[in-house]
Amino acid sequence: MRVSRAQAAENRERILEVAARLFRERGIDGIGVADLMKSAGLTHGGFYGHFKSKEDLVAQACGRAVQKMRDNWIKAIEQTGGDPIRALTGTYLSAKHRDNAGRGCTLAALGSEIARQSTAVRHNVTEELKPFIDYLSEIVEGNSASIRRERAIALHASLVGAIVIARAVDDDTLANETLRAVTNVIRSTSTPRAPRGKKGTTPRTPRATKA
Repeated sequence: MRVSRAQAAENRERILEVAARLFRERGIDGIGVADLMKSAGLTHGGFYGHFKSKEDLVAQACGRAVQKMRDNWIKAIEQTGGDPIRALTGTYLSAKHRDNAGRGCTLAALGSEIARQSTAVRHNVTEELKPFIDYLSEIVEGNSASIRRERAIALHASLVGAIVIARAVDDDTLANETLRAVTNVIRSTSTPRAPRGKKGTTPRTPRATKA
C-alpha cells in the first residue's frame, strides 16, 4: 500500500528524530538500521525509500540534531531576558543535560565518533555548528570581531568538554564538581556583551536551516 507524500514526509521526520536520539544514546555503531526502524514504528524495508544508506541517515540526523539543539539553546537564552552567559551555562552545564544524552548536545555525545565518520557527516555537523559559534560571538565581550570569535570558540569547547567529562566519570561528586567548576569559571571570565544599536538590540538569531 502506497503512502501519501505527506505521510512519507512524516515518516522521514520520525526516522530522523529517532535516529538522532538513539545515536546519542547508544553511539552511531550501537544500533543498526533494522532496530532503528523498529524503534520508529516502521518496517526495515521502508528505510531505503528515505535514505541512500546508513551513512546518509547519520549525516542528516546529526546535522539536524545540531541545528535543533542550537535553536533550542538560543531560544532558552533569549527567553530569560537576562545575562545570556548565565542562561547558557545554566541550561547546558546542568545535571539534566548530563543525564539525558539522547536529547542533548550532539557533539558532547558523539564528538569522537563524528570525527571518524565520512566527510558528509562531518560537513553537515560543521555547517550547523558554525551559526552557533557566530551567535556566541555576538553575546561575548571583546574589542574586536576576532577576539570575540576566539572567546566564543573557547566558550563552546569548555561547555562540550565539561559535559563529556561529567558523563565519563563514575564518581557523581567529581561529575558535579566538573559542571560547577566550569560554570563558575565561564561566568567569572566571560562578560556578556552590551546590546548594540541605537535602541539596544539583542544578538541576531541565526536563521534555521533545512536538513
